[in-house]
Amino acid sequence: MKYLIVGLGNIGPEYRNTRHNMGFMVLDALAEASNTCFSSRRYGDVAEMRLKNKQLILLKPSTYMNLSGNAVRYWLDKEKIDIENLLIVVDDLALPLGAIRIKGKGSDAGHNGLKSIVAAIGTQAYPRLRFGIGNDFPKGCQVDYVLGEFSDEERLLLNKRIELAVEAIKSFCLAGLEITMNQFNNK
Repeated sequence: MKYLIVGLGNIGPEYRNTRHNMGFMVLDALAEASNTCFSSRRYGDVAEMRLKNKQLILLKPSTYMNLSGNAVRYWLDKEKIDIENLLIVVDDLALPLGAIRIKGKGSDAGHNGLKSIVAAIGTQAYPRLRFGIGNDFPKGCQVDYVLGEFSDEERLLLNKRIELAVEAIKSFCLAGLEITMNQFNNK
């Protein structure tokens, strides 16, 4: 059985450690823990790994956040993966720093990457792992905040929370959405 795990972010060194690249950071940690590497492919950097009897295709779109849906649609079609085996890892301003929430569907909540995915695949009913980046910014400074880097203090917290997100992704593939939601949404 195949799964497409997509981490949302923006390409380029200027975005590497920004809050908006949380999806890339989580996928990098998953690939590293599994001793696999990303290679440049169509619409993004791709890594493949096995998890017991499951095949995971990890995708970091190279389309920039606002066009992420193009990459998601291409890889779903290319690999013939059902939408219920798609998991989008995305940063979320509405959650406290380091909090994770797994959902089977939902709105884009104003997130341009999720808007692009809905437009490309035609549904909001796809699993996502929302990773909290907090919202400690003055009114009108949201763009600067999401494109800003984490402080050293925040990075200490994030390392453990990224490990938890990696475990949640593995659980999603091995145990399914419902069990994963029950197990990880209150941690």
